[in-house]
Amino acid sequence: MYPRARIILFQTLAITVVMGCLVRSADTQTPMSSNTQTAFSVGQTRNAKLTLPLGNPSPQAPGHSYEEPLTADQLIRIAMEVNPQVRATREQWNAAQHQILQNYVPADPVYTFTNVESSAHFNAASRNFNLTENFQFPGVAFLQADQAKLTAEIARLTYQAALRDLRAGVETGYYQVLLDEGLIAINAENIKNLKQVVHVTQIQYTASQAQQSDLIGAEFNLEQAQLQQRQYATNRLNDLAGLNQLLYRKPGSPLNLERRIELKPLELRLDTAVETATHARQEILQAALSEKNSTTALKLANMEYLPNYTLSGEFDHILQEGAEPLPGVTQVYSFGIGFNVPVFFWYHQREDVFAAQHTLQAARYSLNSVLSQTEATVTQLYNSAQFAYESAQEYNGALIPLADKQFRVALIAYQTGKVDFLTLSSALQNTYASRLTYLQNANQYFAGQVALEQAMGVSIPR
Repeated sequence: MYPRARIILFQTLAITVVMGCLVRSADTQTPMSSNTQTAFSVGQTRNAKLTLPLGNPSPQAPGHSYEEPLTADQLIRIAMEVNPQVRATREQWNAAQHQILQNYVPADPVYTFTNVESSAHFNAASRNFNLTENFQFPGVAFLQADQAKLTAEIARLTYQAALRDLRAGVETGYYQVLLDEGLIAINAENIKNLKQVVHVTQIQYTASQAQQSDLIGAEFNLEQAQLQQRQYATNRLNDLAGLNQLLYRKPGSPLNLERRIELKPLELRLDTAVETATHARQEILQAALSEKNSTTALKLANMEYLPNYTLSGEFDHILQEGAEPLPGVTQVYSFGIGFNVPVFFWYHQREDVFAAQHTLQAARYSLNSVLSQTEATVTQLYNSAQFAYESAQEYNGALIPLADKQFRVALIAYQTGKVDFLTLSSALQNTYASRLTYLQNANQYFAGQVALEQAMGVSIPR
């Protein structure tokens, strides 16, 4: 190998160690690349800070973006105010609250006027004025009101679940966009370095110091990285569109996002997470209220055997002589009371009771099922998030430095002709892959933390 070509190759491959402002240890000072704003800065302690490697922010369209960078909490507050799905569930809760009081009062009475034996000129023999009111058996109305209250409470929990799911969606979308931008920045630096590798390989091949397969392999790696960059850009556009949808904005509206986030371990135990979820998750509370509602429904079904009744009052004004019930009596008052008789109880009330019993049993089974599913889901998400955090720390503390060391050793060995270009390229890819894996593990930890909060029904202390 010519000395000048060897120096150029050494300098080019040494630049790739930086890998586009990727993870650097806390005691290393490396200048930022001109096309990146931030870098991964992760210390060796457990409470490490993570800053995603992002490119320059997109130009902000006037009137369609926010001047200051938005954090995840700010995005959540905005979404909770404007998201139509959340607003719809809030209105449904309000509607359910206005379906309680009417259960305490009976139905409107029925007023009837009768012109009896009227002639062509409406000269009636008498006029009847009747008022009828239907009443349920005493106590039924209070049970129905209790059902309406429970239904309103279930609607409130549905609204809270919508807020919870919206929060999880916004946080997940926020972290995903940051991941996309981090991948784009990393891959952009990789493309730049691969172009230099192709250039150096061309010089070596021209000087008969490298095989043609080395040049073809370098060009292949470059084309593959450029195609991957297009995929990352497409993913970013799609994830931004999804985040804008949660914020009730146009899919193409630009967003100015805060790019600094911290990677911290979970600050609660697994048993605490499970215990909290079984008492706070909205689906569990809804199932418990549904069971209580079914119990009330069973009481109402049993009360169907008790008769409802009707009260009526009538006033008759006698206008023609001879139509009076008694001589000289022209005004008559009448009162009536009626009851429904459950003659066909075998087909009506009895079947309603059986149906209510089965519905109550189904509600109990559903509650047990939700409890069991919640315990399993929280356990799985907790373990996965914990492993993602530990994996990210392992990559940062051990695997990335090991990959760097492998590359340095391979670089020296390649200079002395002890290893071929394929070995050196593989070592270079290991340094690149280790940083990408670290970034993905960090993202999986954040996503797992969000999913864990969603399964618990409450936010995790941070």
